[in-house]
Parts: sequence; C-alpha cells; structure tokens
Amino acid sequence: MSQIHGIGSAVPAIPDIGSAVSQPGSGGFMDSLKAAIGKVNDAQLQGGQAVDALLTGQTQDIHRTMVALQQASVSFQLMMQVRNKLVTAYEEIQRMQI
Repeated sequence: MSQIHGIGSAVPAIPDIGSAVSQPGSGGFMDSLKAAIGKVNDAQLQGGQAVDALLTGQTQDIHRTMVALQQASVSFQLMMQVRNKLVTAYEEIQRMQI
C-alpha cells in the first residue's frame, strides 16, 4: 500500500481550466478563454515531452508518462465540450434574433 501513496505524490497536477474561466474581474471572457486554451496547450506539450523523454531513454517512468497523456487528453476533451456548448449557445442566440 505504501507504493500506491508514493505514486500519487509524483503525479503532476491536472491543469485547472475551470479557474481560468470563472475568475471574476480577470479581464473579460475572451482573456479567460485564451488562458484556458493556453493551459490545455501546456498540458498537450507536457504530454509530448513526457513521451519524448520515455522514447529517448531519459526516463523509465511509464506511469508518469501515461498520466501526462491522460491529463492532456481529458483537458482537450473538456475544452472541446466547452467549445461545443459555446457554439450551441451562439446558434441559439442567432435563432432568437431571426
């Protein structure tokens, strides 16, 4: 059981996309959206770097690599869902104006 607790401490933090969008007074919705997309991009880059390090032999930690890839995947999926909701809301507003 002590090994399981050791793994959790080595896992990098999941990017907090929600905090970038929900901060009041942080400069507007567009700035918040750009910050959230930047965090998703950073997660994608970290995942790529983890794979590169594993492939070049700089690290043997496949668990950390897989966690970085999953974090990148989940953050990208979340971003796509937010985008889909924004597009749906925009289309609904356009229908209301007709």
